[in-house]
Amino acid sequence: MTVARSLLLFAVAALAEIGGAWLVWQGWREHRGVLWIAAGVLALGAYGFVATFQPDPNFGRILAAYGGIFVAGSLAWGMVVDEFRPDRWDYIGAAVCLIGVAVIMYAPRT
Repeated sequence: MTVARSLLLFAVAALAEIGGAWLVWQGWREHRGVLWIAAGVLALGAYGFVATFQPDPNFGRILAAYGGIFVAGSLAWGMVVDEFRPDRWDYIGAAVCLIGVAVIMYAPRT
């Protein structure tokens, strides 16, 4: 149950951070306005709280592992939202990152 909870929290964090950054991007770079930017800032702020619910107490470990989730999640977001088409190297890189997440977060420790 702990791994499932942790993975769900990573997914929520990815949605908040990637979605927030995308909203800021849209507001500024695509000239959609200050409301888009404000929504992005709120989402990014929410992301900051999500990590505090991870069962592991080590901030550095959580943030390092989340980096791998962010890489894979960003590619997935681009595919779904912006019709980005990753190449095989994108997929391989994301897989390496996710393997790193698994090692960092879920390797047996004594």
